[in-house]
Amino acid sequence: MGLFDKLFGKKKDEQEAVDTGLQKTREGFFSKITKAIAGKDNVDEDVLDALEDALVSADVGIETTVKIIDNIEKRVARDKYINTAELNSILKQEIEMLLVTSTADSSYANYELPKGHKPHVILVVGVNGVGKTTTIGKLAYNFSKAGKSVLLGAADTFRAAAVEQLTIWSERTGVPIVKREQGSDPASVAYDTVVSGVARNSDVILIDTAGRLHNKAHLMDELSKIKKVIQKVIPDAPHEVMLVLDGSTGQNALEQARQFTAATEVTALSITKLDGTAKGGVVIAIADQFKIPVKFIGVGEKMEDLLVFNGQQFVNGLFSDLT
Repeated sequence: MGLFDKLFGKKKDEQEAVDTGLQKTREGFFSKITKAIAGKDNVDEDVLDALEDALVSADVGIETTVKIIDNIEKRVARDKYINTAELNSILKQEIEMLLVTSTADSSYANYELPKGHKPHVILVVGVNGVGKTTTIGKLAYNFSKAGKSVLLGAADTFRAAAVEQLTIWSERTGVPIVKREQGSDPASVAYDTVVSGVARNSDVILIDTAGRLHNKAHLMDELSKIKKVIQKVIPDAPHEVMLVLDGSTGQNALEQARQFTAATEVTALSITKLDGTAKGGVVIAIADQFKIPVKFIGVGEKMEDLLVFNGQQFVNGLFSDLT
């Protein structure tokens, strides 16, 4: 398959795309549960222990796993007898409570933008290697396809490759970019981008930032400076600080979320590379522990495989072989 086909291939139905993207997580997760309930009629301690192991293996995380198991144990105690055929349905209900109820958010449905201001400024943060630049490129493509005028800002001036990569995405998507040479002041690039976005009457501005976490204080200072210069042009910007996480790294993604939320005010999450991992349960852990809305998920290589996150679709995808 060529690069063009990978990036611009026929669009799948969104639920089908989620189902496919979560296949490895689903297979690993439910194979363990199936083994645990083999030959058993009711949910007992052994079944719950195996369910706990399956949740942890899917990188749902200890804290969130304990919460789910505790809730199921309470239902078993209340109802006295729960057969194993009911377990998947009960588990699905518990995950729905965590994902759909607590993190419901439809602000970018169909790649529409929140009302009340223009341009909509999104500051994108995340460590190198998580798919941050690729996510920005896919966001640019999808917002453009939805009829929005987009502007990119290459404020990750620490790495020459970051500016080059974003420039390639600019050319690939036909979206203009504001950039300077490597080593330029990131805040100056962000300022120029917002000024240009206002002059162009852009609908959305996507600003890339440096992916460094080894010095949290420096990261905090840099992001704070970027915010301040942006606000000289648009007082209530940035309207979103979006953290990009690599879903295939499991618990490491959780740790990155802790570090970045401590360093800056993160308002949204994008979780990438879910199609290549059995660790998709990390989405549940992140949503539960940080209470920050997951806005986008990456379930494939094509441009349109960056989906607006829908909690119900995600749960359906996790349980699709059983419904």
